Amino acid sequence: MYLWILATLIAFFIKGLCGFANTLIFTSILSFGSANVNISPVDLILGCPTNLIMVWENRRKLDHKIYLPLSILVLAGSLPGAFLLKNVNAGAVKIVFGVAVIVVAGEMLLREYRQTKAPTSKILMFFGIIAGLLCGLFGVGALLAAYVNRVTDDTRTFKANISAVFVVENTFRLITYSLLGLFTADILKKVCILIPFALLGLYG
Repeated sequence: MYLWILATLIAFFIKGLCGFANTLIFTSILSFGSANVNISPVDLILGCPTNLIMVWENRRKLDHKIYLPLSILVLAGSLPGAFLLKNVNAGAVKIVFGVAVIVVAGEMLLREYRQTKAPTSKILMFFGIIAGLLCGLFGVGALLAAYVNRVTDDTRTFKANISAVFVVENTFRLITYSLLGLFTADILKKVCILIPFALLGLYG
């Protein structure tokens, strides 16, 4: 349990700083000893209140032209992602997660060197659907961050709009995970223990 607490503190401290990446860190730390089907539901429930907090704190910066189209595309990918999480071999899921992390990191690094913005109309569908699959499988929002960063000009606008997408996606995934029976008694027990640490990390 100590590793879960440490992962929660680190993950939500980073989320408080940059508005995302809590799941990437949380899952990366815990994947060595637990299956993603046990990690993602915990992270989902922990992430819901923190995303709502960030939307509220930055509500004046919300832009429906950014978060609404992305929310729709993310939802389109979340359902198949959730089914894959429940039915695909845990080892295969971890391989997919590792590849996704490498690809996203590479894309973001190259973009920093290019320092140019790609036409949003050409990348919206790609980022939205793939981000939805990753959210359904792991709750990872790195691809969302890569896109929202392209179309926002300051940190508060970034945090407001990416958190709004997360709130929509989290709500949908809560329903989906419930219907698929992914919320077990052990998971809910872990959540109750970890919520204070998530809030502590967010404001740490």
